[in-house]
Amino acid sequence: MVVKKKTTKMEAVALDEEKLCQLIASLSVDRGADEVKHLAQTLQTCFQLTDAVQQIQLIKKAGSQLEALSEEDGGEALDACLNALSLIYTSVQAKNPLRRAAASALSSVPQCLQGRAVDSLSSCLSDCLSSTCSEQHPHTIDTIGACLDGFHLGERCINKLLLHVLKFICEVLHKYLQQNSGLAGRHIAQAQLMQSCLAAVKTSMLVLQRSQAAVGAAPPEPLGGLLSCYIHILTDEEFIQAVQSTAGMAVVLLIRSVMGAGDEVASVVSSLLRGSAPGLDSAPRWLQLSCEALCKRGRPPGVALYLSHGALAMLGWKGSLPGPQWEELLLLVPETLLDLDVSVKESSTAMVVARVLTLWSGAALDCLQEETGLCPPSLQVALCGDSKLQRHLLDHIYSHWEHPLDGVRHQTRSLFHNLLLLHRRTKPADSDPASDPYVVELTRSLLGLEWHMRGKYGSLGCLVELYGAEHLLAVHPRLPSLLLDLMGDQTVAPYASDLLERLFVSHKAQLSARESDWMELWHRIWVNPLLDVLCHTRPDQTTYILDYFLPKLLRCSPSSLAHMVHALQGAPPSRTGPSSSRGALGALMTCLRAARAQGVAAASEESLWGGLIPLSLLQQALIHKHDQVRMDALGLVCESHRSTKVLTSQEMDLIRHFLPPNLNSQSPGVRQQTASLMKKLLCRVKDSSQLLQKRLVQERRAEDQCSLDQYRAFLRWLCGNLLEVLLPGASFSKCLLSLSLLNLLTQLFSFTAESGPFALGEVVTPAHAQNVLNCVASNFLEVKQLATSLLSQLPPSAVGLQVPETMLSVLRAALDLSTSTKPYDSVTAAHLLHLLLQQPDLIPVLLQCDPGLDLQIRPEASRSLILELNALAVVQLLLRRLQAELSGAEASLLQAAASFPLYGRAHCITAVLQRLSTECLSQTEQWTALVSELIAVCYRMSDVVSPVVQSSSPEGLIPMDTDSEMSGGLQRILQEIRPRDSNDFFNSARELEKPEGDDRSQAQTQRTPPLNPDGESYRVTAQMVLVCCWRSMKEVAMLLGQLCQTLPLHYSNENEPTHPGLITEEQVEGVGLYFRQQLLQSRHRGAFELAYVGFVRLTDTLCRSGSRNLQQLPSHWLSEVLEEVKSSDPTSKLCATRRSAGIPFYIQALLSSEPKASSCSLLKATMRQLITLASPAADRNNDASTVPQVHALNILRALYRDTRLGENIIPFVSDGMQAAVLGFTSPVWAVRNSSTLLFSTLITRIFGVKRGKDEHSKKNRMTGREFFTRFPALYPFLLSQLEDAAATVESDSGHVTLHPSLFLLLLVLSRLYPSPMDGSSSPLGLAPFRPLIIRCSRSAVYRTREMAARALVPFVLVTQIPSTVRTLLQELPPEPGPNIQQNHIHGALLQVLFLLRSFQADSHRPLPAGSGIGEALRQRMWLASRLNSCLVTRGAFLDVLMCLCGTKASLLEDSEVSALRQTTLSILTVSELLTSDSSLAPLVPGNTQYLLSLAQVSLSASVDCPDLWRGVEQRQQLLDSLLRSPLYEVRELALEGILRKLHEEEGDEAKRRPLWLNETIVSDLTNMAVQERHQQCLAKVLQVLCVLGSSGELLWKDGEKTLSQKEVLIHLLTLSENVTHSVELLCAAVTLASQLVVALVSSDHQDPGVVACFAQWGALVCSCSAEEQPVEVKLMVAKVLVTCSSTLMTNPQLPLGFGATVSLWSSLFTLLQNEDQEVRDAASDFTCYVPAHLLSSDVAGVSVCPPAALDLGVGLLCGMFDLWGQLGAGLLALTQWLMGEEDGSDEDEAEEASCLDEEDFLFEKGELNLWAEPLQWVQLLHRHLRSLLTRLGQNQAVDLDQLGQIQTQARAKLLASQQALDRLPELPQFCCAVEHARLTLRRRRAELVLDLLHGFQATGSGL
Repeated sequence: MVVKKKTTKMEAVALDEEKLCQLIASLSVDRGADEVKHLAQTLQTCFQLTDAVQQIQLIKKAGSQLEALSEEDGGEALDACLNALSLIYTSVQAKNPLRRAAASALSSVPQCLQGRAVDSLSSCLSDCLSSTCSEQHPHTIDTIGACLDGFHLGERCINKLLLHVLKFICEVLHKYLQQNSGLAGRHIAQAQLMQSCLAAVKTSMLVLQRSQAAVGAAPPEPLGGLLSCYIHILTDEEFIQAVQSTAGMAVVLLIRSVMGAGDEVASVVSSLLRGSAPGLDSAPRWLQLSCEALCKRGRPPGVALYLSHGALAMLGWKGSLPGPQWEELLLLVPETLLDLDVSVKESSTAMVVARVLTLWSGAALDCLQEETGLCPPSLQVALCGDSKLQRHLLDHIYSHWEHPLDGVRHQTRSLFHNLLLLHRRTKPADSDPASDPYVVELTRSLLGLEWHMRGKYGSLGCLVELYGAEHLLAVHPRLPSLLLDLMGDQTVAPYASDLLERLFVSHKAQLSARESDWMELWHRIWVNPLLDVLCHTRPDQTTYILDYFLPKLLRCSPSSLAHMVHALQGAPPSRTGPSSSRGALGALMTCLRAARAQGVAAASEESLWGGLIPLSLLQQALIHKHDQVRMDALGLVCESHRSTKVLTSQEMDLIRHFLPPNLNSQSPGVRQQTASLMKKLLCRVKDSSQLLQKRLVQERRAEDQCSLDQYRAFLRWLCGNLLEVLLPGASFSKCLLSLSLLNLLTQLFSFTAESGPFALGEVVTPAHAQNVLNCVASNFLEVKQLATSLLSQLPPSAVGLQVPETMLSVLRAALDLSTSTKPYDSVTAAHLLHLLLQQPDLIPVLLQCDPGLDLQIRPEASRSLILELNALAVVQLLLRRLQAELSGAEASLLQAAASFPLYGRAHCITAVLQRLSTECLSQTEQWTALVSELIAVCYRMSDVVSPVVQSSSPEGLIPMDTDSEMSGGLQRILQEIRPRDSNDFFNSARELEKPEGDDRSQAQTQRTPPLNPDGESYRVTAQMVLVCCWRSMKEVAMLLGQLCQTLPLHYSNENEPTHPGLITEEQVEGVGLYFRQQLLQSRHRGAFELAYVGFVRLTDTLCRSGSRNLQQLPSHWLSEVLEEVKSSDPTSKLCATRRSAGIPFYIQALLSSEPKASSCSLLKATMRQLITLASPAADRNNDASTVPQVHALNILRALYRDTRLGENIIPFVSDGMQAAVLGFTSPVWAVRNSSTLLFSTLITRIFGVKRGKDEHSKKNRMTGREFFTRFPALYPFLLSQLEDAAATVESDSGHVTLHPSLFLLLLVLSRLYPSPMDGSSSPLGLAPFRPLIIRCSRSAVYRTREMAARALVPFVLVTQIPSTVRTLLQELPPEPGPNIQQNHIHGALLQVLFLLRSFQADSHRPLPAGSGIGEALRQRMWLASRLNSCLVTRGAFLDVLMCLCGTKASLLEDSEVSALRQTTLSILTVSELLTSDSSLAPLVPGNTQYLLSLAQVSLSASVDCPDLWRGVEQRQQLLDSLLRSPLYEVRELALEGILRKLHEEEGDEAKRRPLWLNETIVSDLTNMAVQERHQQCLAKVLQVLCVLGSSGELLWKDGEKTLSQKEVLIHLLTLSENVTHSVELLCAAVTLASQLVVALVSSDHQDPGVVACFAQWGALVCSCSAEEQPVEVKLMVAKVLVTCSSTLMTNPQLPLGFGATVSLWSSLFTLLQNEDQEVRDAASDFTCYVPAHLLSSDVAGVSVCPPAALDLGVGLLCGMFDLWGQLGAGLLALTQWLMGEEDGSDEDEAEEASCLDEEDFLFEKGELNLWAEPLQWVQLLHRHLRSLLTRLGQNQAVDLDQLGQIQTQARAKLLASQQALDRLPELPQFCCAVEHARLTLRRRRAELVLDLLHGFQATGSGL
């Protein structure tokens, strides 16, 4: 990317007139040498000029003249010249080239005259230093810094004036410190002061550095003053970190300058770091006194941090250290920083800590750079890998490598890298990492961590960088495949790909250095797994592999492309099902595209992609079913490294092949990629066409002209094709992509330039322009925007907007739409007005529309002036209309809501203003008056609608407010509504009587709709009233925000000239007060949320305005609202319900206006106040006193959710969590409710947004170390709260006591998890929590015990799990007894279960031998037997046994687990599952749970892994008992297990029934299918039988009776037709019935009665494919139709009959046009199952995209008509499809209903299909029917009577449609779009039918 370099602003030298005259006079010399005279004249001329460039040239000339002078030329004249140059240098601004030119000229002075130059410059600089004007101080500071920036004379000048300079900087800093205290609330001024202060400190450091010798001898006064300023900055937390950090460096630098570089300096700095004054003895007395302020006990923690930074940056660490104090200081710095690390709250401070630690590691490396002999041995020991310091630093790394700030994570990685280097340099002899135990153990620990932890990838990358890839591969051989599997997760993909790149690059280097034939091995490890993933994984899971990994691999090894192509071309083509992979074809496209994009192929080979693969293969890929395959193929066609590479005719043909079926893509990503790739192609066309034209002029080659002709034809085809698809009813996705591509064409090739080489304007017809104009009426905003943009680029002659009649009709349509009750109509109106704003003749049309407007017509005006005048006129027109309607709304809000809602006009005004560049308006007087009117109208609108949105119940208009004004407004509205029949009012439209009418009966009112003043009847619903009101409030907010944000502000400050503008300070402040009232009093969420958007615009304006009064308003308003919140009670106007309504939004807007780079003082102060309010107090125990607490909790919730506050809110998370937890102890429900919401928000803020379905996934958790390091204040709080809660959970007494906060505490603790890297050194150890959590497991509340078990896991290290489990088991009673506490037993068993599962998931290895767990379990087996009366604990014990015995990878030793399994089997055989024991009542607590636990163990022993249990003889008995269980939960669990096992074995034993399912079990299953009554179990049984039925014929039983397949089919069809609620059951029944139908059709002997069943089945399938069916049902039907396509739908024998088969095809085509993409994709798979000879060789057996499949399917059906000998019947059937099935009466009813719906309801639209395109479908049918006519021979019978009826119907439909279209108003696509689209479709259907029949007559058949 080329970045344009910023141009330096140049200004000429500007001096006041008196000084300029004196200077010119001093340069007017008559005496002296000629050289000096010429120099003086040059400078005199320079000062007389006003152009900066000319002045620079003259100064350069003066420099060359100075260079030629000698010592004899000295004198007053020369002094005057030098003085002039010095004045230039000191007077111009920073970065002005004049300053550099003056410095260069002064540096040209000969050596002998440099003293005079220094004197002159010193004199000028001294004048600057003596200036008392504070505004000049930043300039003077900058001048001092410039003198020391590579300017030798300037440096001498500073040394000469050193004391003066130091005093000046000291005085300036003192003034800045004083000013800072008085700038509260003025963020911009504060930010400027911080920058000035930073510049002053930096300049002082520069002076100290460049004047070391002089500073050492300087008196203490200025140095002491500077030091005190630095210390003040360090200890004042109002200063931003950049200033404080620089001040820390300045302190150390000053100390070093005063004391030198000896051991004493390190001693003093060490004392300052520790904060101990006794260590300062070696410093001068004045230095000691100054530094004592840094040694006070209460200094801020950041002081040590910034001093550490200063010590590392300002002291020299390279080479050997000067003394032991330096070594002590080097080791003290990390110790100090790590102590800080625990107390740091702000993320920005954590960033500084991380950066300084990295800086320290660099300094330590510098110390070890030289020979290790020079480094003290003690330091080597302290820095090696096994040292205590390294362990602490690694703890810091593990705590921060998941930090939310990228910078912290990056610094953490750098620190880890440097620590490895330190370790390696302290032990240089161990070059082999395998022999270094520290490196081996570190590697194993890192690899053992969870792979979702992003920090480990960078650390592993460091290991690869230092020790090579083979080191990691030796430890973890499967690492490449594992990392590739992780690439499907977006959160870790970038990190995994970076590690992969380091690995394969390092591995390649290692192999190539050692072996000659290394490539094959490298391909096997790195390339082959990639190809396997690409071929067999779903495309959506490989996105990040393509983005991150594949390009890096090809860059590393370009020659691997040949290996990839060879391997993929040799791979078998995979049949791509609905959820399968892209296959070898897709993988091949992916690799070729990536190679071409990376430029891997040489330039001469770049065109070989057509040779590498056949053209037909590329055509298949371009219409492939999977999106990514199509995109890769398109990228292969479009992308090229040379933008001038000429497109071949093949490439253009491929685009023609690709585009039509791919325009209608629902995926935004696919549309975006298509547009992007097409842009690359069109850019190639443009660039290469310019090259061709140039070459044609020079060489006149015929092939160049041929290429240009091909370009012209291609572009005209593309343009015409894209314009033609924009038909009424076109889908949103097709309109969006087509308009995007057309806009691309307008950017690259003009439509208006007829003289261009391609003349695209000729392609655009008025019909095309009308199609684009129709798109403006779309309900989708993006389509409106693109269509509006395109219309302004199309040829005006085609669009026709310049015609006054057209302009008037569009204007009227826009004005009508702006009063529509449908909100999206006002957006359409705004876009139409935008089109009109660009027309020069708009004003006469406006006058024609409203003669009362006072408008001036200016025939000759510039384009910008035309836009301004048109905008002014349109806003005036809209304002007049709005004012009139507002008066009507003030009289009757209901009439306004029904007839002319106000929000449309306001929206249009805002939209018109957004089109203007308000900074350069010429009609200022008119605009100023108009702005005042607009603001007044906004206030009036708000007054009209605010009684509704500020009502206590705006949705229902129930008057609960006691405020007299508001109540009066509501009573007036309610009087109009008269909700006597409230249910009718809310459920149906209410017709309003005229205001002046007398009372009439209800029946009369319903018969005759009343009229508004214009004579039109209107209806109104509560919904319409509310929408009118809140949308009006929204538009008022947006309009006021637009005015305040974009209009120039008219303001004046003290001692400054007035700044002219269009909106005044008073108006802006008034708008702010208006927003305050709305946000604090509105109840409706839509109203205050959108008022918030406008208020954010306002606060943004306030903070950036030049007015000092406005800058201070946010802090003033904030203090006011906080005081109001503090004093609020139930009588306050502030809304205490609805989550405090708009109050949080108001405070959010005020706080977010504070600049992020500031000290965030407003945020800090507000958070402190809110947390104090939110925390419970002793005096708050009733509803009245807790209102401020509720407000505070709600406001805190909003602030924690606000992403714009970013990491600045993190320091207050701990306090917020404490307030939320303590809020649960409140007796007031409102406080507990708000605390719940706040707690939920904080959980999300701490642990991140949920990134998976698993609530307890580690992706939304963090290690205990990281949690308590980031929030250390929560450690003692959670511990103390847990102690209190744990004391209440003992259940011995039998009483249930539930601590209010216990659940929250356990929920937080369960979100933590242990890390193998956790050590025992952390002061925030997790051990104290463990006994408390174990105690919580004794609670009498089941949920508490479960939460306690889950929370215990993170507090037990993986290595401690075996001992903890054994301890918990040993606490269980070994035998039954009288005083057993079942709650204790259950809690302990749950904790054992969760710990074992955690160990199973994390360690991937068995429990250590001799753990004693197996023995402890066997001693307590009575708990799983009938000796234990509690079913809950019996079930829990069985769950533990299942965890240990039920998996193949057991945690115990083989002998131990074998014995445990046998004991468990013995318990199973005597359990209630196998014995018919009636003593176990179903209502006993825990009965179901216990039986399910038994069933889990039984399933493991009988189905999942029976070989492990050695109980084959009991296998059938166990399974049979599960299937016959009286509990449906048990039966369902058993069926799920069988189904899961069958799916696992499908690939292994295809077409064979599994051996473990004997005849008895199958008989049980078929019997269940007939007799089962529970729907879920029945669905599962049918699913199992579907799998079994696919492998062979089943023997069906109903008790003892054997059923025939016909009887089973009838049963299934009856069942399917009667299913009402279970989608799963319906799908399973229809699928199984379909299998039976296929089997019956395929059988040799058929029952004649089965044919009737076939017809019933066909009707069922067709009904299931209807649009209103659930997606799951349609997906099932699609799969059924696909699987039976070869057997039934393309069977030459027509087994179902002609009508039923055609119905199945109709269902398939309906599904191919379904809105759900998964359904369409599933239906499109029929091309893979149809016999190959029926399709062309290009598409046979290939999955294609649904549009292509639809085209293929209709063509195939026409071919089948011929094969069946049914061409005549087929022609009639398809003509009926083309005609449509509805008759006229139904259409009239539909028309009437649609009109009523549109009028009465705003949002209910019914079932919509946004993907299907009826017009495209009928045109497709028509095209295939025309081709069918050509096959129709003389011997094919056609029913001429039916054709004649169709022709008559078509003519009648055409006439009726045309008449209905003619009756519609002007521009019907805007005012009645649905009706216009419906009638257009009807007319088109009739036209195509008549055209077809005309073609039929032309063949000679006749009618």
